[in-house]
Amino acid sequence: MFRPKLFGAHIEPACEYCRYGTGIRDNQMILCEKQGVVAPYYSCRKFVYDPLKRIPHPTPKLQQFDKDDFTL
Repeated sequence: MFRPKLFGAHIEPACEYCRYGTGIRDNQMILCEKQGVVAPYYSCRKFVYDPLKRIPHPTPKLQQFDKDDFTL
């Protein structure tokens, strides 16, 4: 009936993944349509979550196995 949320039920507001925020070239600040240039973890009352702006964690490296690992 209910689908689980992508990143949990409670998402901390941050301009880094707000609909109105856009990253600047230096990757240190966010250009907000409503507030101007702000820090990535700043948030205001106009925060609207955009899940497509979240950057996923990198996948962990897989272990290397030999043929001997699979013999009994």
